[in-house]
Amino acid sequence: MTRVLNRIESYYDAVPRSSARAEDFGPLTFFVREGADGWPFYARPTPGHPGGATVEDVEKVRARQRELGLPEAFEWVAETTPGLRAAVEASGLVAHAHPLMVLEGEPLAVPDPAGAVVRTVGAADPRLADAVAAPYAAFGATPGPGDAERVAGRITAGLTVLAAGFDAAGGQALAGGQVQPVGGVAEVVGVGTRPEARRRGLGLAVTAALVAEARERGVGLVFLTASDADVERLYARLGFRTVATALIAEAPEAQEAP
Repeated sequence: MTRVLNRIESYYDAVPRSSARAEDFGPLTFFVREGADGWPFYARPTPGHPGGATVEDVEKVRARQRELGLPEAFEWVAETTPGLRAAVEASGLVAHAHPLMVLEGEPLAVPDPAGAVVRTVGAADPRLADAVAAPYAAFGATPGPGDAERVAGRITAGLTVLAAGFDAAGGQALAGGQVQPVGGVAEVVGVGTRPEARRRGLGLAVTAALVAEARERGVGLVFLTASDADVERLYARLGFRTVATALIAEAPEAQEAP
C-alpha cells in the first residue's frame, strides 16, 4: 500500500501545476492559482523533502496565503506525513479527516438511473454549463463567473473529463462530476446530485462513467476522497475501498462561513 500512497502523493503534487504556480516553503509547497478564476488551491507536503514541517513552517505559509488574500488551507495524507497534523493544529488551524478510497480493477455494476441518461460532456457541448452547475446545486451554490469556460479549457487540454446525468425528459443536468487523469493516476472529484434528484443512483452512475473513461485513457489507479462515512459506504458499492485518511485543514472562521 505504500507504493499506492506514494503514487497518490506524486499525483497530488502534479495536478495543481497545470493551472497554478508552486511556491517553495521547504517541507511545504503552496500552490497559487494563475488568474482570478478557478480553485484557490492549498499547501501540501513537498514530496521527498527530508524532515517534517514545523509550526513555524506552517505559519510562514499561512502568512503568504493571507498576503495573497487566499484561504489558509492545507491538504495531505495522514499516513504519508504523520507529523503534519500536530504542526498545523498548533498553528490554530482545524483539521478534518476524510476516507481516502482506491478502486482496484473495474467498478462493480450499478443499475442505470431511472429516467436519466449518463454521458460524458465535451468542451463544445451545449449542456456543458448545466453539467458544471449540477454539483454546485447539490450544495446550494452556483458556479463562479468563468467556471464553465475554465472546465471547457481543461477538457480540451485533456486535463479533465466531465460526466453528467441528464433528465431523460427535460434534458436538465441532475448530477455531475469530473475525473482528472495524470500519469496513470486519476482522481474522481466534485461529484454531486441536485437535491430533488437524489436517491436515484445518479452519483454512482456518474462515478462509474468517469472511471470507465479513465480506464479508456490507460489509467490504472483511480481514487477519491469521501466526505464522510455515509458517502464512504456509497462508493464502496462501486468497489472503492478505504486505504488511508485525507486531511484538510482550514482556519476556524472558514467553517463559520455560509
